[in-house]
Amino acid sequence: MKAIILARVSTEEQMKEGQSIPAQLEKARDYAKRKGFEIYKEFCFDESSIKDRRDKFEEVIKEIKKSKEKVVLIVECIDRLQRSFKESIIFDELRREDKIEIHFIREGLVIKKDSSGIDIQRWDMGVLLAKSYILQLSDNVKRSFEYKIKNGEWIAKPPIGYVTVEDKNGTKQVILDPETAPIIKRLFELYSSGNYSIAQITEKTKEMGLKTGRNLHRPLHTSEVYHILKNPFYYGYMRYKGNLYPHKYPVLISKFLFDKCQEVMKRYHRKPFKYNAKPFIFRGFIRCAYCGCAITPEIQRGHVYYSCTNTKKMHKRRKYVREEKLLEPVYKVLENLKLTDKQVEEIVKGLKNIHEAKNEFQKQQVEKLRKDYDRISQRISNIYDFLADGVIDKDIFYKKLEEYKNQQREIERKMSQYTDADEKFYITAGMVLDLARRAKELFVCSEIDEKRQILNFLLQNAELKGRNLRFSLNPPFDTIVKLNNHPISLRR
Repeated sequence: MKAIILARVSTEEQMKEGQSIPAQLEKARDYAKRKGFEIYKEFCFDESSIKDRRDKFEEVIKEIKKSKEKVVLIVECIDRLQRSFKESIIFDELRREDKIEIHFIREGLVIKKDSSGIDIQRWDMGVLLAKSYILQLSDNVKRSFEYKIKNGEWIAKPPIGYVTVEDKNGTKQVILDPETAPIIKRLFELYSSGNYSIAQITEKTKEMGLKTGRNLHRPLHTSEVYHILKNPFYYGYMRYKGNLYPHKYPVLISKFLFDKCQEVMKRYHRKPFKYNAKPFIFRGFIRCAYCGCAITPEIQRGHVYYSCTNTKKMHKRRKYVREEKLLEPVYKVLENLKLTDKQVEEIVKGLKNIHEAKNEFQKQQVEKLRKDYDRISQRISNIYDFLADGVIDKDIFYKKLEEYKNQQREIERKMSQYTDADEKFYITAGMVLDLARRAKELFVCSEIDEKRQILNFLLQNAELKGRNLRFSLNPPFDTIVKLNNHPISLRR
């Protein structure tokens, strides 16, 4: 008779002696030789792969059904053949049709069309025990996963920006990927600015050469970038079954930066406000000095006029002022803002001296924060050891872990503030000096929307008193005007 051999194993069982696929095949081949069966097919599959299990099972059934003669199916034991009642029913039907004869080596059991009731009962009992074993195995796996998660271990492939490495002892660790981690961090920084949509960030990943997939050959999709920006793993937490758990791997970004990105994401999901009004230079900038109502523009005979809305009904009649009249004090201020190259040089030297002193202080503070961060990291490492040694219980462990993680996030926030403040100093100083050097020139040559941006940057508390526009200057432009009127040196 021709025979089929079936070898079946789960991932956990592969390490056990005598249960590996090669071991099962050797036993089955010896059995077939002793019985005089002709082996023409061998099926081997991994129980841990659902798709593999389903495909191979269907392949076995198909092979049996298409055979014109009865097939002998050789397996090591009952739980190697089937681990569900559904599979048992299919094999029982084939047995009743005399299409199959099943030989279980370990049990010394042969199931065929005319098998006794006792043998069938032994088979059914074996299936029941196999099912029970699988359920127990599944529970063990779940408990193992939960234990690892609660102890800060990730159970799957880490997100892009991280890689899994194996040390000399064979222990697997998740570390930052030196190639992709800086790119992922840069994505968070760019998106947090609010100047980029997720689609634009996705384009940035292409420019930076960031790829994913099994062989890192495919550019990222927009949905993948979205999930990266939503993944708490990068600031130290894992999401598992809807809950967050702290992990023990290196942190790529601060919680502060992550939260900034979430705020930007919320803004992008809001319905955009549609502003259909015609652009006027002073629209929305000026209030009436007498009643506090808004000063609004309108066009009369080709000219722009401004007047009080008189919402509070405090004016007997409406007074109109031409736009050109309102621009006169603005042009005067812009002229007073203009700095010479020598004045700019003096201001830059003064700012540099001031900033150097501040920068030295910031360096000292950042260094102190780094030491505090390292000290807390050591404490986190210690409580993991305490938990493993049974010095503390899980409740105390999680309480202290959360406490230390919160302290680290606060330190990261403070360090980020120092860095941001440093960057903003140079950006703002450059913009201020450039505008002061060419203020009037820029204003005259600009479109209306750009003129409005400049006014918003320069002016505050603008009000119309009679026919005269009054306002104060935003710092530091008020200081620059004073400098021009009363020249002094900022050099120390």
